[in-house]
Amino acid sequence: MRSSDSHFVKATGLRWVSVMLLTPIPWAHRVWALPFLTVLAPSERYHATHGRRHKRLTDWARQLLRQLLRQLLRQVRRWVPGRRIIVVTDSGFAALDLLAALTRDGVTMITRLRLDAALYAPAPDRRHGMMGRPRKKGRRLPTLAAVLDDPATNWTRATIRGWYGATDREVEYTSATAVWYHAGLPVVPMRWVLVRPCDGRGDPAAIACTDPRQAATQIVRWFVQRWQVEVTFEETRRHLGVETQRQWSDRAIARTTPILLSLFSLVTLLAHQLVPDDGTLPVRQCAWYQKTTPTFSDALAVGRAQWWRAICLHMSQPKTDIQKLPPPIWAHLTDTLCYAA
Repeated sequence: MRSSDSHFVKATGLRWVSVMLLTPIPWAHRVWALPFLTVLAPSERYHATHGRRHKRLTDWARQLLRQLLRQLLRQVRRWVPGRRIIVVTDSGFAALDLLAALTRDGVTMITRLRLDAALYAPAPDRRHGMMGRPRKKGRRLPTLAAVLDDPATNWTRATIRGWYGATDREVEYTSATAVWYHAGLPVVPMRWVLVRPCDGRGDPAAIACTDPRQAATQIVRWFVQRWQVEVTFEETRRHLGVETQRQWSDRAIARTTPILLSLFSLVTLLAHQLVPDDGTLPVRQCAWYQKTTPTFSDALAVGRAQWWRAICLHMSQPKTDIQKLPPPIWAHLTDTLCYAA
């Protein structure tokens, strides 16, 4: 799950909350993020300008995921019983009320955590004869910033496959369970993971998982898959025109953006159906860039070629007496046009 944040959003005050499925694509040799649910979520400035009541980003997310759980995921659970539901989000959705609501629905949330978050030990067991309400939390724990700077912290080295850019990365991590608490908000048990690169390139990151039973390395592997959501947004901007369309009304923007994002998923599924028997997709190379795995531009070109050949050649006879354009030249021109369009 991710919300859009770009110059277009800052200029218009309009943003979108998009839910995407992180799934491995065999011919791409990596995980892709396929959009399947998108809603327009205007900013507070936009609502103030138009005199409307503002709805927070976390409220949109909670309503989206709960509606999704009650309808789509119930059907998915019937098809695939026992399948765990993991939601990976950015820091904009790290809110206690959202995490608590989705945890009650059986969803595991993984999100970035602030280094100064108020973490506590679990509440001690209630002894017989104790008066008053049950305690919600135990003693206050050091902040993750203090854990990061503490020279006595025990770090474990691990190799995370599929890091940002689909590479392997050596990292150090430390992890523990805690309770995230804030006055007036629900209590959320979690496992936090503090990660830092071994080579020193990059900032440390704190990750929170609402399922304390999960292993730290597994939480990190799930979290780094969120980068594919950023890739999907960039690909839809570059090849499908998201945030560059020009409409005269907000309703038109609310219609076209979800359609363009869903087109990314449709093109990927179409390319998956057109993959040859050897399981490889043609990769277009450039003189200045050596590409080893297919990208969305290759999937889009395969879909265009299939569609245009069906449109242009569906009236042609199998054999002709006169051939004005040789098939190799026609195939070369079609392939060039598929990438240039």
